[in-house]
Amino acid sequence: MKYYLRPLLFLSILTMTGCLNENSRDSLDAEMVYVTDKDVYVDAVATLYNYIGGDKDSEGLQGTYRGVYDYNTFTTDEAIIPTRGGDWYDGGYWADLYTHKWAVDSKPLYDTWKYLYKVVVFCNESLDTIERYKHLLTENQYQAYRAEVRTIRALYYYYLMDMFGNIPLVTTIGESEKNAEQKERPEVYKFIVNELQEVAPQLPSGHSNHVGEDYGRVTRSVANFLLAKLMLNGEVYSDANWTDSFQPNGRDIHFIVDGVQMNIWQACKYYCDKVTSDGFTLATDYRSNFAVHNETSPENIFTIPMDKHLYKNQFQYLFRSRHYAHGGVLGTNSENGACATISSVKTFGYGTNGIDKRYGYNLYSDTVRVDGKIVGLENNKPLVYMPLAVELNLTNSPYIKTAGARMAKYEVDRSAYNDGRSPDNDIVLFRYADVLLMKAEAAVRNGENGDKELNLIRSRSGMGYRAASLENILAERLMELMWEGWRRNDLIRFNRFHQSYDLRIAPATETDRHTIVFPIPSRVLDLNKRLKQNIGYTEAMVSSNSSNRYATELTVIK
Repeated sequence: MKYYLRPLLFLSILTMTGCLNENSRDSLDAEMVYVTDKDVYVDAVATLYNYIGGDKDSEGLQGTYRGVYDYNTFTTDEAIIPTRGGDWYDGGYWADLYTHKWAVDSKPLYDTWKYLYKVVVFCNESLDTIERYKHLLTENQYQAYRAEVRTIRALYYYYLMDMFGNIPLVTTIGESEKNAEQKERPEVYKFIVNELQEVAPQLPSGHSNHVGEDYGRVTRSVANFLLAKLMLNGEVYSDANWTDSFQPNGRDIHFIVDGVQMNIWQACKYYCDKVTSDGFTLATDYRSNFAVHNETSPENIFTIPMDKHLYKNQFQYLFRSRHYAHGGVLGTNSENGACATISSVKTFGYGTNGIDKRYGYNLYSDTVRVDGKIVGLENNKPLVYMPLAVELNLTNSPYIKTAGARMAKYEVDRSAYNDGRSPDNDIVLFRYADVLLMKAEAAVRNGENGDKELNLIRSRSGMGYRAASLENILAERLMELMWEGWRRNDLIRFNRFHQSYDLRIAPATETDRHTIVFPIPSRVLDLNKRLKQNIGYTEAMVSSNSSNRYATELTVIK
């Protein structure tokens, strides 16, 4: 589908500082804008897809820095951005992510909150527009347009609930940020589930990743994937107080699913099966899902469409990870930053005779070759990435520039713009391999056998049989989904996120698990006195560096 720029009358909006203000649209005569059903769709629905990706920090669900993806990746045992001398210190921001020392006044965290709520507000405006111009639509169009917008809003509420726990639940344009009421996480969880269950039957049935009328859109399969994910994490999301050492049991959490009462593990499997019935399957070649032209993948369920000629969306992660010399031989600059942790490469079996084949699909390691030729450094020595030499601060390491296995995953687009940050590879958000892993895990948690689904994934990459224990499933999720932004979600569900792992030593103050959600940014609390900070965070937890703190003035999105 074409992506349309939201007209200026939609852009004068204060974001969740901010972002729940009334009268956010200009007074342009709407009767001149909305004449046909197409006008309603373009301005009320299609424009929302401009915000799934992004080209600025903290904007977009994936592709950019200091936003949703980074908070779900560099806070975990999967990946790290070490300090490399004068590079990647950034006021301690990246080290603080890894060590869980995020501050309540963090500007990137606040900007991420603003981005997510900005899209929620746009969705509410869109629903209002659809209602006001219902007379231009057939009943089927009216229901379909609303379903699509409500699904996008549910998607953004999912990320807000997952990251921040107790949040304002705003569903109309008449609500103001000054009086928005904070809802407990279980209530928001049920709202998201109910929304998706209600609208899924009215969503398009096509494959969102295929070029055509459904390309890039939220479809029925996207909703069912998200419902499966919501069920799989139901123990976490149903917990109103995640610091009290008690968590609900998944077998005791029930939903009505298509008229049948199910516990969350049964419901997760049910929604996984619905995605399967939509015709998704594993690609024969793992790497094809991340190829330059991956629009024909039978496995990718929801992607951010990329086209360097059409869209502003960027994918900056390969650029961020590769060594300068590595990027240079590909005709781009690079930033020599992100790398896999030591525990990640060991999970793949690095250094053993049984290394998983997906290691090479996901990571550049050891002596680096491009087009069969060894990449050289300025001293005429070969570029050698050192996977086991990672430290949180590499300033005094002989491997300051070369420590760590680097991100591969996506095929390099040699014709990409912006130093490789604007390639044509669509960014994969939801993938069918995850569906099989969710089903395997839900089965095991419900006392059943998940071997079939687990080993479908392993055999695709030529790996041998493994029993579907929870421990094996967690390891499999890392190897299969490396660099896809799910690791924080996984570690929390497995009760590992607040514990020590890899180079991270968890402090005693984290035993209460308060860090499984981020703090509500203090700027938000300043603007809405009805909101309360998440348990375990205080206003004294501030950033030590001014570059990582938000400015005091009100931010206006233009």
